[in-house]
Amino acid sequence: MKTVLAYGDSLTWGSDAETGGRHAFDDLWPSVLQAGLNGKARVFADGLRGRTTAYDEHLADCDRNGARTLPTSLYTHAPLDLVIIMLGANDMKPHIAGTAIAAMQGMRRLISIVKNHNPGTGDDSRPDLLIVAPPPLCETADPEFAGMFAGGIKQSQMLSSLYADLADEQGVGFFDASSVAETTPIDGVHLDAANTRAIGKALIPVTTVMLGL
Repeated sequence: MKTVLAYGDSLTWGSDAETGGRHAFDDLWPSVLQAGLNGKARVFADGLRGRTTAYDEHLADCDRNGARTLPTSLYTHAPLDLVIIMLGANDMKPHIAGTAIAAMQGMRRLISIVKNHNPGTGDDSRPDLLIVAPPPLCETADPEFAGMFAGGIKQSQMLSSLYADLADEQGVGFFDASSVAETTPIDGVHLDAANTRAIGKALIPVTTVMLGL
């Protein structure tokens, strides 16, 4: 059976802006993706709220630096056939990085980590890689989230084109999640259940081709 790692932040974890909790397991995009692969692949979900591409965040009692935790996740779930990375939204916070260019540079670092990963399983195979641009931030009346991501809407709208160019440069797969989903104005950052499911559904044909199923 093929194996896939879904590596991301709260959009992968499944934060529900309406309740402050978590979407049902079956609504999470990695769950929808696995169900759509009809038993031909297992999808391991590693979503951490607040995770960045490659930058430190000192407000949580866990390590949110995606570049620092990715190697551990790769080894934990080895061997892998495909790694899907959807990160960059949290990089839009001014106290983290605040620019789409910084997120692109962080994603480049993540690509390098995957490409140079040695799973230690007796062969030199490397997983294929698909980078996903998260849906852009949107306007919200929530004062805390509006302040937390101040200036981030315009920057987040640049992620798709930057990630697409990066994918071409690095020879990896690319998908623009904004083609099927949009963030909720409740907090301007997260996805409702329908949009979360939409990403998983849209990734089924892409993943099927990349896995050769």
